[in-house]
Amino acid sequence: MLTIYGVYRSRASRNYWMAGELGIPFVSVPVIQGYRLDDPAAADAPLNTLSPEFLKVNPAGLIPCIDDGGFVMNESLAINLYLARKHGGPLSGQTITEEAEMLQWTMWAATEVEPHAVKIVLTMDRNGAESEEGRMTIRAATKALKKAFALLDNRLAATGHVVGDRFTVADLNLAEVFRYAMSQTELFDAAPNVKAWLAACQARPAFKTMFETRTKEAQ
Repeated sequence: MLTIYGVYRSRASRNYWMAGELGIPFVSVPVIQGYRLDDPAAADAPLNTLSPEFLKVNPAGLIPCIDDGGFVMNESLAINLYLARKHGGPLSGQTITEEAEMLQWTMWAATEVEPHAVKIVLTMDRNGAESEEGRMTIRAATKALKKAFALLDNRLAATGHVVGDRFTVADLNLAEVFRYAMSQTELFDAAPNVKAWLAACQARPAFKTMFETRTKEAQ
């Protein structure tokens, strides 16, 4: 049985979505980020990334983390690549070149897109857009993302998917990274293929189920 450690309002959302797409059973263990708590070591503190019992599972103290029959790993995007490879089906690579492309695009999203996109979502979540410093942060991040949006827009022009001609783990991984920039509508208006692709990804039943649970989760 797959166990996913992490709250839905974290990068664990990617793994909950993936499990839903694959139709595999899983156990969810809510683990909140320690920095969100005034005193993560308090006796009444919820299970968090600094809790001794969680650190026994993942000494790195990071969420998400999975335990798949005794195999423990973290890093949300890597977890999804692992789950796709293990369970197969259309979400996984059907050839070695498809697998290579899925790894390439996932690493590209993690290194070239997420560092900028996450600045946007964190600034927005903290109402930082109301300050001059926050607006400057968002403007800089948005400017830095224009090249990535253009590159992906061109990639999607042929089939509407990142790899091959179907929805795969590469689409899921990238969709969760690009979601962080959704508040910056000008980026999507300038990249219509990206805009249509993200809407299609988020229209999938497994995403809707994940996001509904995420919305209901306490902040």
